[in-house]
Amino acid sequence: MKITIMTLFPEMIEQCISHSIMGRAIQNGIVNIEAIDIRKYSGNKHNQVDDYPYGGGAGMLIRAQPVKDCYNAIEKSHNTRVIYMTPAGKVWNQKLAEEFSNEKEIIILCGHYEGIDQRVIDDIVTDEISIGDYVLTGGEIAAITITDSIIRLIDGVLGKKESFEMESFSDNLLEHNHYTRPRVFEGREVPEVLLEGNHKKIEQYRREQSLRNTAIKRPDLLEKANLSICEKEYVKNFLE
Repeated sequence: MKITIMTLFPEMIEQCISHSIMGRAIQNGIVNIEAIDIRKYSGNKHNQVDDYPYGGGAGMLIRAQPVKDCYNAIEKSHNTRVIYMTPAGKVWNQKLAEEFSNEKEIIILCGHYEGIDQRVIDDIVTDEISIGDYVLTGGEIAAITITDSIIRLIDGVLGKKESFEMESFSDNLLEHNHYTRPRVFEGREVPEVLLEGNHKKIEQYRREQSLRNTAIKRPDLLEKANLSICEKEYVKNFLE
């Protein structure tokens, strides 16, 4: 997969993608992530990309021309999806991450200041995406967030397929609790069922813990979860 991020601050992107899972995925040739500096396409010697908005108002807007020229300079196929990070977009979730993980290439456009001239958004953007109902200074942190959530779903990025198949939101449920050594920590023991080696019982226990955690912490997710009749009765104990 190729992910190109159009930004005013490429160094923010480059610092993040060089570490951890993303860094290893790049080193192993599984993904190619590149940050492109929009300022290089400013068209003026001062690399200025912003200007005052028509109609007045506070703040500055990124001009359409640098964004469009930057976009045109990127090698891409004709059907490449372009994500614009904006609070007005569709809220990002695991289902969208899974959808985009099947794309061969993606372009992510990061806004800044008060936003970007709407004309270039209308021209090149295919998907407007938000990571939550709040406003950030720029789209770089949001771009890194969705990039991480996408590439970890690509074959070969994580060690085991079940590493992401059983995690939070994969079935509209939160994950079960996790435990490792030591067996006893400050008087609290690891649940006995996890030590017995009975994989069927462990699977059942983890499913119940997942249901419990979701009912207590994120009951709103249960509406879309695929639950059996018994499981629906089980979660009622934590909702009442």
